[in-house]
Order: sequence, then structure tokens, then C-alpha cells
Amino acid sequence: MKALRWHGKKDIRCDDHLPDPTIEDPRDAIIKVTSCAICGSDLHLYDGFMPGMKHGDIMGHEFMGEVVEVGSANKKLKIGDRVVVPFTICCGECDQCRRGNFSVCERSNRNKDLADKAFGHTTAGLFGYTHLTGGYPGGQAEYVRVPYADFTPVVIPDGLTDEQVLFLGDIFPTGWQAAVQCDIQPTDTVAIWGAGPVGQFTVRSAVILGAKQVVCIDNVPERLAMAKAGGAITINFDDESVLDRLAELTGGKGPEKCIDAVGMESHATRSFDSLYDRVKQAVMLESDRPHVLREMMYVCRPAGTLSIPGVYGGLIDKIPFGAAMNKGLTFKMGQTHVNRWTDDLLQRIQEGQIDPSFVITHTVSLEDGPDMYNTFRDKKDGCVKVVLKP
Repeated sequence: MKALRWHGKKDIRCDDHLPDPTIEDPRDAIIKVTSCAICGSDLHLYDGFMPGMKHGDIMGHEFMGEVVEVGSANKKLKIGDRVVVPFTICCGECDQCRRGNFSVCERSNRNKDLADKAFGHTTAGLFGYTHLTGGYPGGQAEYVRVPYADFTPVVIPDGLTDEQVLFLGDIFPTGWQAAVQCDIQPTDTVAIWGAGPVGQFTVRSAVILGAKQVVCIDNVPERLAMAKAGGAITINFDDESVLDRLAELTGGKGPEKCIDAVGMESHATRSFDSLYDRVKQAVMLESDRPHVLREMMYVCRPAGTLSIPGVYGGLIDKIPFGAAMNKGLTFKMGQTHVNRWTDDLLQRIQEGQIDPSFVITHTVSLEDGPDMYNTFRDKKDGCVKVVLKP
């Protein structure tokens, strides 16, 4: 089969003649991929900021397709079913899964010992990510083996296109969880840093959940226009002060809810701390750039909530934790508990409340994937979201 594989920093290749995956456990299924996507989290691997990648790892954690083989113990799926596969691999049976905390499943990370050392306790296995999360082959490929396929996949009913449902596997539930964990009230201002794909779904989720006003902060005009179309007030941080504009919009009190939809590679063009982060990152004294976190902690209203769907991979520096503590801020963060949200969000798609395909700007073949990694990272050609067709 063909697949996009990691061969080092900024070196993604479409390799051919790879062995097709096979059933390894009776609960498995084999999926023929019909659509997959490049996610912002993939760029952390592309740029070499996430530890635990190995030469030849298959990329991608946002994918869907048709079931072509089913393990003997899998009673949920049948050959021919059309499914979206959440990026978090979960058993459905451990203590965390029973609580709905699927992204910290206790069983699915096959490199549990490694994760225990890195994080203190293991988290769930993830498709197409680092060996800290299991080293599972990803979905930017023609075929994928899906472990625990009698629990994780979402069966898609007839009448919906791939483009409408593909993002149920990651960015739609991620944006939704980011907004839900803010406990949004009708009087709230919700400020969202980042107008990339996750930020776009966070904007729309906050609007659906009834925020008084939603503000989106970025510096890419096409992305800000998309966020505005979704109901957000926009701030271009190249053109105006984020702090001053948020103060103006909230009567000087600051937003009640702040969401970091950027993560470890935040950009800021006119701040000293951003320059500081880049220098420390270059000499391996810091792994992540936390400019957005610092700004949120500073501008958030006292007793407010910080929600962090943006991915962080390691160590950050110069965090104003004293400000956060004294202001009484609440932090909620983590990888997405995808299966907690999929039934509700699928119904919202079916009812026409939202069509997730709005975010797609580029659709290309798998062979064109390596070039699109660069296009997506550098935000060329108005690129917001890339869908690949194996």
C-alpha cells in the first residue's frame, strides 16, 4: 500500500509497496481509507518538536473509510460499514473509559512503560503519533489496522458525505470539548487564540453554546475571515494590541473564558517573550513556545477559566503562575475524549445545525501530501484544512 511516512524533521514522503496491515487481535478491524486529513498536531511532528518519532512512522490521526476485514471477536462492525475512526484509541472497559475519559485510556498505549516514565502515568494510544503514545501506524495511508474496533469507530449513516463527517475523528470534537469545558454562560465573553482548524470549530461551538460574544485572535486574514463568518469578533494581533482590544470589548474586565487553540508552536511578531522562546527552543532549553498561555493568564478575568486544547509536548518556561493563582483561574486541558461527544455531534450534523466541510480549503491526492504539509504549515494559498484522498 501507499502511506505518508516520517523520515525526519520536515521530511514526509509518500512511500509505496508497504505491507498492508493485518488483523492482530480478535477485536481489530482493517479500514480502507477513503478520506484523511493533515492536522495542526501533525505539524509538531513535521517540525521535529515532539519526541518519540521513528524513521518510517506512518503519519495521520484524522481518517475514515470502509471496513474491509473484521476480527473474530468484533460484533460491532461488519464488512462494508462506513466509519470515522477517533484519533484516541480506547478499550471502552478500563476505569478511565468507564468514566468517559477516553484520551487517558489505561490499556491502549502499547508503550505504557515509556509513557509512565515521561508523563507519570500512561495516556491513551494515538494513531499516527509518537511512540510515547503507542507508535501506532496512522491514517494517511490506503489501509489502517484499528485496535479495539468493537468500541472506538463511529458508524456513519447513509446520506452524509466524507467531508461532512471526517472531522468527527478529531477537530470537531476537540473544538467542542474546548468550549464545553469552559461551562459557557449567556453573559460570557469567550476569547479564542488561533483561527486554525481547531480554532474554527471552537468558535462555532462557543456560538452554539450561547456565549454573549466570541472573540478570535490570529494574524492570517483568510482564517480571521472564516472565523468572522462563524460568528466571531476578530483581532489581528499584527495590527492591534490584543490586551487593549479585549479590554475594550469587556469593559476593562477581561474575558471570562480563554481558549488556547494554538499550542506549542505559538507565533507572536512583536513580543519579547516570543523571541525569548525561540532562542531557548533553538538551544534545546525549552521544548514549547507558550506565548498564548502567558497572554491568556494575564488577560483572563479573575475567577475565569482557561481551556487548552492546543497540544503541548514537553517543557515551558516563564509562566506567570503567580498571576493565575492569585486571580483564581481554573485550568482545563487535555487530548480530546472523542467518543464522549461523537453521538451528539453526529446528530447536529444530520440536523443541519453545522456542516463541518466549511473548513476545507484544499483536497489533494495522497501523493501530493508531502507538498501540502509545507503549504499548510506556512499558511500558503489560503490553506486552512487539507483533505487527502488515498
